Amino acid sequence: MVKYIRIPLILLFFVSFLSTCIDPFSPKLKGTQALLVVDALLTNENRSCYVKLSKPRQLQNYERPMVSGATITIRAINGVSTTLRETTPGVYKTDSLLFHGETGNTYILYIKTPEGTEYESDPCTMYPVQQIDRIYFDKDQEILNNGRETQTGIRIFLDTENSSDSKYLRWTYNEYWKFSVPDPKTFDYINEMNINEVEQVKQVCWAYNKSDEILIQSVESSQANKIEKEPILFIASDMSDRFLIQYCIEVKQLSLSKPEFEFWDHMKQINETGSDIFEKQPFSVNSNIHNLINPDETVLGYFQVSSVEQKRFYIIPGDLSDFNLPVYKYDCKGVEVAPGDYLPLKITFDEIYARFISNGFAFVRPIYSMAGGLQTMVFALPACTDCTLRGNLKKPDFWIDLVKP
Repeated sequence: MVKYIRIPLILLFFVSFLSTCIDPFSPKLKGTQALLVVDALLTNENRSCYVKLSKPRQLQNYERPMVSGATITIRAINGVSTTLRETTPGVYKTDSLLFHGETGNTYILYIKTPEGTEYESDPCTMYPVQQIDRIYFDKDQEILNNGRETQTGIRIFLDTENSSDSKYLRWTYNEYWKFSVPDPKTFDYINEMNINEVEQVKQVCWAYNKSDEILIQSVESSQANKIEKEPILFIASDMSDRFLIQYCIEVKQLSLSKPEFEFWDHMKQINETGSDIFEKQPFSVNSNIHNLINPDETVLGYFQVSSVEQKRFYIIPGDLSDFNLPVYKYDCKGVEVAPGDYLPLKITFDEIYARFISNGFAFVRPIYSMAGGLQTMVFALPACTDCTLRGNLKKPDFWIDLVKP
């Protein structure tokens, strides 16, 4: 339940003076102008495969420049080939109706930049991948700050069969969860005499998050027939609203060649954050993409070729009831305010509205007196009033509601 407080206007003035101006330090990175960054993935999924071309960013906190106008081809050893189409600047995709990878086939990526520089990958074989047997979870803890802090929540695991054909695996995941903001905006304020209901109340949305970790496993020397209790993700139950209504994780299991496994293993050791790894990788990590004229040129990134199996798993609040986990609580305290709160100052509703909005609040709804006049205005932080600020009103196409509204 949202709690409301009455706040003197003078505090809002005070807040505006508490901001401190700090000039960020953004060092310019030198010696990277000629480098090409390649993020390319070919799978056997019935969807478009992509190649992303860019150059390393020259300043931190700036978007990296994308490489547009390139010619990109993927050709198979059996003679089948396709030319990718540029869908957005620097992003090239295959036609999913005409081309996708096939298990057992070998592929080569060819790139010709707008300047005429040609690159080609090593031949990459798409190895088969086994199915995911099951996804499940258990109560667990994470230790932070060198043991000075712990978080309680659940850890998600999977079991999968071992295969003689593929000894190297990688996992990625997508998270989806349904959530509801505690104090949805129901009215738009124009002026004291003109307050209208919103056309659409943005209370319930679906949030999305994708993995930024490097999750790999080698079973080259393993004699076991299964990979059991492979950890995928830990979620602290009181740090997110993932489990308040309904949660879904979609795990993909990808086959790897030995060279690609070694690439990911090196990247994991160097950059555990996994974020934007194709740009951040140091020059010592070998790519499988090479300049055809100048093989000594460094290329950042990798042409990934993988078979994929995926599995979805839902969690609802009742599934966690036996674990006695801490529960997430929204930090949302609405503010009820009226001109009478600021006597002896004479202030209008319009002035109150303008000053609250300028201080980062959102107008939620009016409260009228018994006589029908505007009595009180309700404000709250935008994140507590509009779910689209971090989610989507449209549910995912695959979503199945397990909890009744």
